[in-house]
Amino acid sequence: MQPSPRHYVKINSMKVLVTGGAGFIGSHVNKLLLDQGHSVTVIDDLSKGYQASVDPRANFQRVSLENQEELKKILPGHDGVIHMASFIEVGESVKNPVEFTQNNIVGTVKLLEAMKNTGVKKIIFSSSACVYGVPKKLPITEEDPLGEQKNPYGITKITMEEFCKLYHTLHQFDVTILRYFNPYGPGELHFPETHAIPNFVKSALAKTPIPLFWKGEQVRDFIYIDDLAEAHVLALPLTGLHIYNVGTQTGVKVIDVVKQIFEIVGYEVPIDDKGERKGDVPTLVASSQKIKKDLGWKVKVSLDEGLQKTIDFFKIQNP
Repeated sequence: MQPSPRHYVKINSMKVLVTGGAGFIGSHVNKLLLDQGHSVTVIDDLSKGYQASVDPRANFQRVSLENQEELKKILPGHDGVIHMASFIEVGESVKNPVEFTQNNIVGTVKLLEAMKNTGVKKIIFSSSACVYGVPKKLPITEEDPLGEQKNPYGITKITMEEFCKLYHTLHQFDVTILRYFNPYGPGELHFPETHAIPNFVKSALAKTPIPLFWKGEQVRDFIYIDDLAEAHVLALPLTGLHIYNVGTQTGVKVIDVVKQIFEIVGYEVPIDDKGERKGDVPTLVASSQKIKKDLGWKVKVSLDEGLQKTIDFFKIQNP
């Protein structure tokens, strides 16, 4: 089904600014934009990302969102912004709430102000399923209430969403908020790495014990990075305010992901039972009916195929 013509306008080529574009998700979004004929400017302060991850076809600028003067020089001429520059480590947010607030919330407001002052009024914001807290029902839809947060990271994501929505209301920004579920895939090089699949894969390849909380009984909605990247590109022509979940609608037990990794590599390694962990939600599964209906987005890469590609990537990283 095609999107409503009231919200969706066909645009052949756009000039897009990607914040945090040297990171895991941003680097995949850049490549897809460029492959589809768009022009891309990447800004990243490299505090978390890697310049080597940036597609050489993109115009890379090492700039922090704190630097509004530089933002005002770079922004003019762009048709829109895909905003991914934020700190993401939940544990670190508990230890350093001021740093997370400054980087994520204040950085977003500074970006929005620079956009307003340069007439760039389209933003696609990288949010998270964590905003729902403990879901009241499954699968989670975009209309479900936002939940109580257990860490500063989740609070920053909700607040960043609210500022984007406020700029839609006050300054007529076109805003699309994408709430990711559990992305994974090649190119995930966070330090420290807190995400499950890259840690499982690296442990399996190194033949060291796999760290596992809750005995792997949690259920998650794992989405392959290329499918996630496509959602950003499909959202570019939207006008108005839109919020979408980006997930597969399929819940998988974490322990079953571990077993699938064992099957692919052809052997097993011990499990390092980490016990329980505060703040973990037992089950997170998306309803992605809305983004399918509006944008024609759909999952193309199965978990088995995605894990194989991820394992192949990390084999190259650590042969």
